[in-house]
Parts: sequence; C-alpha cells; structure tokens
Amino acid sequence: MKLSIVIPAYNEEAYLGECLRHVLDEVATCECGPVEVVVIDNASTDRTSEIASGFPGVRVVHEPDKGLTKARQRGLDEAQGVVIGYVDADTKMPKGWIRTVVESFEADPGTVCVSGPYVYYDLSAVSKFLVRGYWWLALPVSAMTGYMAVGGNFAARREALLKIGGFDQTIAFYGEDTDIARRLSAVGRVRFLMELVMQTSARRLKAEGLFRTAAVYALNFLSEAVLKRPVTSSYRDIR
Repeated sequence: MKLSIVIPAYNEEAYLGECLRHVLDEVATCECGPVEVVVIDNASTDRTSEIASGFPGVRVVHEPDKGLTKARQRGLDEAQGVVIGYVDADTKMPKGWIRTVVESFEADPGTVCVSGPYVYYDLSAVSKFLVRGYWWLALPVSAMTGYMAVGGNFAARREALLKIGGFDQTIAFYGEDTDIARRLSAVGRVRFLMELVMQTSARRLKAEGLFRTAAVYALNFLSEAVLKRPVTSSYRDIR
C-alpha cells in the first residue's frame, strides 16, 4: 500500500518545520512501504514554501486559491497514494501513526476512512483533561451517526474520495471534516479510533476560548449531520 501524507499550509513558517520533522521521522521508522509527503502551499505570503522545500523528499505544490478545502482538494489531485493522510501544519505526528493507519486499511477492505482525536501539546494539564473528556463523549456520537473525522488527523482511500467527488470547496472551514466523513460513510466504513492520536497546537483554543471553540465545532457537526451543511460560514486565521 502506498501512502501519501498531505499537509495544507497557509503562512505556517512558525510551525511547518517541526511538523515535517515529525512526519519524516515517522516515515523513516514505520517500515510500512513507500510514503510520499506533499505540502500544499495555499497562497502563503511568508517562508512556508521555502521551509518545506528545504526538507529532502518533500514535494511542494502551490495552490494560489486560498481556502482549506481548496488545499485539501489540490492534495487529492496531486497525491499518488492508494491512501491519503491529511494532517495540519501545526501537528506533531506521534510514533506509530502511519502503522496504525496502514494496518487499519489492510485489515478491513471496507474501511474508507480512519480518524482520531487531537492531543494539544501546549495546553495546561486541566485543559488537557477536559479535552480528553470531550473526545470520549464523541465516541457514542460517532457510533450513532456512523461517521466522525478530525480534519488534521484523518486518512482516506483515494478511490473513495474520488467516488464521492472530493472535497466540498464551498465550505470555508468549519464542518469540512464532518462533511467529508458523512459523504465517505455512504461508500464504506468510517472509523474513529481513540488510539489514532495526533498532537497539535492549541492556538485556536487559546485565541477563541476552549469552551467556545468546542461549542462551535459541536454545532457544526450537528448541522452537517442534520442539515447536510455547516451553520458557521466565517472563520479567522489564527497564526
């Protein structure tokens, strides 16, 4: 199985280098076959492209039309893997992430998407405890709906993504991960695995508030599940 790792990046010079170091360390040690790493420079005006180009084996693709779903779709268009993993530029991929993804797909041909929770590496101990409780509450919701995905921590079969028409590029930000998970569930199994953890920055939680951010994400999940569209159309870049 060939795996592609796609990293959308808009003005991520402060985080991207550390993200790529973790990804490439995992690629070097996973012993899971060939893995390609693709950074989608999404109309950055800083050193994002320069930083990504400095890592051997990383392919940089320029997407001039700014937008998260546009960057994700460009990654789908460019990636060659049978399975495409999407991680955000402020993540730190933990050891074993690639192996968990590969084994999940190899064990079940009917699985089209796997995802898991975030662990915020720069939160206080109390906030980390609250966030972990949030994810455990998400498990029964995932079981009831049959799908759940976290945008910066999921992988999907390329064939399945193409079958559903790829990413909905009319969605700006909130709800895009639930949208792709919901539509993928129509063509196969979408699994939310608590062991598929991704470390990420808490910059949005710190900027907009832990409870407010959780409420916005939950509201848009419900809106996608019921109305088939997100309720929040605007967002702000946190850099």
